Amino acid sequence: MIAASSMFIPLAAFFWGVSGGIASILMESGWDALVVSFYRGFVGFLFALAWLMLRPHHSGLANQQLWLWSALAGLGVAGNFTFYFISIAHGSVAVAATLMYCAPVFVYLVSFAFKLEKPTTAKWVAIAVVMLGIVLLTQLYEISASGLSLIGICAGLLAGLSYAVFIFGFKYAAPHGSPQSILSIAFAVLAITLIVPSDADQILSALGSSQWHLFLILGILGAGLSFVLYIAGIKRTTPVLASMVAMIEPITATLFGVAVLNESLSIIQIVGMGLILVTVTALSVTSSKA
Repeated sequence: MIAASSMFIPLAAFFWGVSGGIASILMESGWDALVVSFYRGFVGFLFALAWLMLRPHHSGLANQQLWLWSALAGLGVAGNFTFYFISIAHGSVAVAATLMYCAPVFVYLVSFAFKLEKPTTAKWVAIAVVMLGIVLLTQLYEISASGLSLIGICAGLLAGLSYAVFIFGFKYAAPHGSPQSILSIAFAVLAITLIVPSDADQILSALGSSQWHLFLILGILGAGLSFVLYIAGIKRTTPVLASMVAMIEPITATLFGVAVLNESLSIIQIVGMGLILVTVTALSVTSSKA
């Protein structure tokens, strides 16, 4: 079971990568990043609520600690969705994913501060290799300054910080209730947080638009199914390892651009992809053995 769960996070990250591409298509069609983020989270809420209704036992909903940490996780995922999509809107999927996955740095520093992780040379090397692979894959070094906006850069980094907040929020909520309860609360907080600043006309018009199915797919892959897989995996791994393994998302985002947007991969990008795949596979195997 532990060995199988180590593959849940990469699979969830694959779905997140696809959802980034879908969000890019929606925003290019004129939909606001907040609206896209709201529907991603709202569909996830419906998914989690149905799961909770089917399996209501040991929900922990009477526990105040569950609500506190789940709400924090909800704020984290709301920030992650929104800042990630804003970064995409002001740059590209590849660049946004690269900036967002500075999350291991945030997670590692917090883990070290609270003595949740012991720094080792191997962990530092793994982080460095994966980050190098992402830079090569997305060719961030070739992007001119004019191709990057300050908003896009800041939003991408804030998406990574928000992702770290979600990881810790969920980790501390887990002992107090069921995963379906945590997700239901977190996504409810997300929906409430994002519906206020969102364009009400766009939220209503999305339901009857010709792209409603893309919103639905975005919610299922980007929040519903992916988060179920993610929480099943994160229960048996550390925050730092979980965030590093989930770095497979930039690979999926880049491949989406190749398959759907007719982009191409250079040799350097293929090398970067190889570095990421080899490193995250090694980390998964090591976690399973531990």
